[in-house]
Amino acid sequence: MLVTFFSTHSFDRAFFDDANRRRGHDLHYLEARLTPATCVLARDAPAVCVFVNDQLGADVLERLASDRTRLIALRSTGFNHVDLKAARKLGLTVARVPAYSPHAVAEHTVALILALNRKIYRSYARVREGNFALDGLLGFDLHGRTVGLVGTGKIGTGVARILTGFGCRVVAYDIAPSPECQAMGVTYVSLNDLWVQSDIVSLHTPLTPETRHMIDARAISQMKPGVMIINTGRGALIDTPAAIAGLKSGRIGYLGLDVYEEEEGLFFEDLSSHIIQDDVFARLLTFPNVIVTAHQAFFTREALRAIAETTLDNITAFEEGRRSGNEL
Repeated sequence: MLVTFFSTHSFDRAFFDDANRRRGHDLHYLEARLTPATCVLARDAPAVCVFVNDQLGADVLERLASDRTRLIALRSTGFNHVDLKAARKLGLTVARVPAYSPHAVAEHTVALILALNRKIYRSYARVREGNFALDGLLGFDLHGRTVGLVGTGKIGTGVARILTGFGCRVVAYDIAPSPECQAMGVTYVSLNDLWVQSDIVSLHTPLTPETRHMIDARAISQMKPGVMIINTGRGALIDTPAAIAGLKSGRIGYLGLDVYEEEEGLFFEDLSSHIIQDDVFARLLTFPNVIVTAHQAFFTREALRAIAETTLDNITAFEEGRRSGNEL
């Protein structure tokens, strides 16, 4: 089957070409993001393969359907960028990768916690300049601290497993509590209680209308002074201007982001020779207690291999007229 890939990077090609050797699909790679202006590039392709910052609103889906596309293959878990109602109306099948390497995102979450707490990024820069002073590098023991996890799916459970190993007290909020988390001693509480109790808050929940801006000015006002907030979920879970206000007031003591609400057009691109036009994002980068990574939490060999395998399995199943089980 002919598959047009959008938002393709060299690492995508390497892993998909390797996985495709056993399947024989015709993979056509494009660097361009899928937008209303670029969807014409998928003309006559029965399937398109897209990533998190591709645009799949009703207008794009209508154009794809009119050009004979029948399958939208997401190489991601999240699908908040897809107008599923429009896809169903147009008869388009949408399939995703429900899980690839929860360990990758969980480990990156803990890496952000450790780097922020122990000021690894500041120490690294200082030592390279010959500055071995310890002033400004004071951290705290994770042992005995309370960590609040919003969402205890596979990723949240992985974070809980790591942090209980550090000796943290872990509380969580989820509409469907995890028996595995309960077995390891995680206590489920209300969202308000989680805000109040936690020294560290980490977000691992999908982006829905209900979770959009779940961390806003009101939520931040309930948190402990100096709280650490980590987001490796979706950018819009946090109201960024409210977070900036929290950083300025000192209510937020540490902020670690692997995602950003307006990351489209920023992340996955080399903008080192450009002036960043997003003033809110530029303001975030001025704080010494903020770390932003460019949506790389998923980025391990194991995860990319699993993404390629599952995505191509979804495509093969569609071509053969059967369900893969990953359809939305």
